[in-house]
Amino acid sequence: MKRKKRTAIFQWIIIALLIFIVLFPLYLVVINAFKPHADIVTNPISFPKSAFLDNFSKAWRTAGFSRGFFNSIRLVVTTALIVLAASAFAGYALGTKRFTGKGLLLSYFLLAMTIPVQLFLFPLYGVFAKLDLIGNIYAVSFVIAAINIPLAVMLMRTFFVGVPMQLEESAMLDGANTRQILFQIIFPCVKPGFITVAVIVILNAWNEYLISSTFLQGEKNFTATLGYLSLNGGSVTFDQGMKMAGSLIIVIPILIFFLSLQRYVVDGLTAGSVKE
Repeated sequence: MKRKKRTAIFQWIIIALLIFIVLFPLYLVVINAFKPHADIVTNPISFPKSAFLDNFSKAWRTAGFSRGFFNSIRLVVTTALIVLAASAFAGYALGTKRFTGKGLLLSYFLLAMTIPVQLFLFPLYGVFAKLDLIGNIYAVSFVIAAINIPLAVMLMRTFFVGVPMQLEESAMLDGANTRQILFQIIFPCVKPGFITVAVIVILNAWNEYLISSTFLQGEKNFTATLGYLSLNGGSVTFDQGMKMAGSLIIVIPILIFFLSLQRYVVDGLTAGSVKE
């Protein structure tokens, strides 16, 4: 009993330490977002003496967040729609059908998840430049979608594997066509999978930097992330309070989004953990 108690205490100490490591940086961001630069330099871990809200208004104007959030939403929504459409049909075929080359396709998607996107930046940039697509948010969405599609396909496949094919066979006997079977019977059964993939893709697209900074040139095309990173240059470099406020402005929307759908993501990942 004493040994089990010591083990439990040790486990709780490790958990508490991990929680502290995760939350302490967020604590620093929150408290310093409400402090002027001079107070941050004096004592970065102290509570603010009063709510210094000028940091938020200054960060919003300097980073162009009104334009950046609009561009980010366009980028995220377009990317999510492309990935969901592609992964839904590809996952359905790979999870429920037998056809020649299925194993090769599965190997391709697994391999695609391991290849770094940096290998394709130069040829992609050349294609974008020739087609005059530099700064085109919707064109960039296809690139980010292509990066996320392999993982999304493999995730959706696990959900389709768990759907009883008797449902499809019964619908076919009742005279349902392919479109009715997919959209009215099969796809509703894997709704947790759609939510899980959508959340993962939206988080990745919102936080994406490499592709966006390469192809979205010009301040009018900046996303919220690129707008925030622009705070690192110019005469505002040393205003740490404004930087903290800007990071909080970016983090809060996506944090609320994730926390509101966290239960569905966990349920979806659990439901998709099936064995063939």
